Amino acid sequence: MKAFVVSAPGGLDKLTIKTLANPGDPPPGQIRVAIHATSLNFHDYLVAAGQIPTDDDRVLMSDGAGVVEAVGEGVTEFAPGDHVVSCFFPQWIDGAPFPAVANFAGTPGDGMDGYALTHAVRDAGAFTHAPLGWSHSESATITTAGLTAWRGLVADGNLKAGDTVLLLGTGGVSIAALQIAKAMGASVIITSSSNDKLERARALGADCTINYRQEENWGEKVCDITNGRGVDHVVEVGGPGTLAQSINAVRVGGHIALIGVLTGMAGEIPTATLMAKQAQLRGLIVGSRRMQQEYIAALNQTGIRPVIHQTFGFDELPDAFRLQESGGHFGKICVEW
Repeated sequence: MKAFVVSAPGGLDKLTIKTLANPGDPPPGQIRVAIHATSLNFHDYLVAAGQIPTDDDRVLMSDGAGVVEAVGEGVTEFAPGDHVVSCFFPQWIDGAPFPAVANFAGTPGDGMDGYALTHAVRDAGAFTHAPLGWSHSESATITTAGLTAWRGLVADGNLKAGDTVLLLGTGGVSIAALQIAKAMGASVIITSSSNDKLERARALGADCTINYRQEENWGEKVCDITNGRGVDHVVEVGGPGTLAQSINAVRVGGHIALIGVLTGMAGEIPTATLMAKQAQLRGLIVGSRRMQQEYIAALNQTGIRPVIHQTFGFDELPDAFRLQESGGHFGKICVEW
């Protein structure tokens, strides 16, 4: 079988296709899946670019979607022919986070081999059923970006109809969060440096848009838009470079889901403002298998379909990463084979 691997210490020029031995029949409790698609996330880029160290010849990509080919003894949840999608933390089935999911040691494409390959044999719990009628590329957007948005707004945030949500940028998580929020009857304010992307966000239902290059104090602008109240929820993807303004933008008693570090790994936090707002600032990394199943059940009910900016072929994975690196995408970048 073919697999895309990264050679240590990493870099987009260090990505190569290797031929690996075909996996055999799955042992008890496991399934063999023909993988047909993956989608790109910032975490995948950090691994591929060498900014997160990993083993030499690590098979890349956390997201994987495909078709079950065979099931091992004792597996009853899946059957050959089922369409499935991978889990970001295959060891986190349900319940609260625990120490083993405090890092990426058990995450495909980082601490273990990922899904940039043609076939995988994994524990049955490493996958869930895919949404009904979705393409493999669409399903691959669930594992990381979609589930992160769902957890930030629903599983942790308890989003309700009539709430107001602030989203930063128009990447995969933010666009998935826009779709979830609108489907649940919330109002959405979204930021971008591109007026074209903001127009596309409005077409998806965004109620208010802010060009953060034209409105440098966009946190104050959000307060103005909400008549001084602030928003109920912020899906904070930027990290230290944006967190202060997100705290300004949230209402007293509101909720900030810190899900990204696009602007860096550390920085100052206006703790006095956070205390005065009595806001909940909660860090999170994706979610459990149970959360993914609940998200997929909601997707089947609402009819939401992910926004895919561009789909590449298997041997074009480095080109897909370069598009991601440029920041020119709206929604998800996928690779399908």
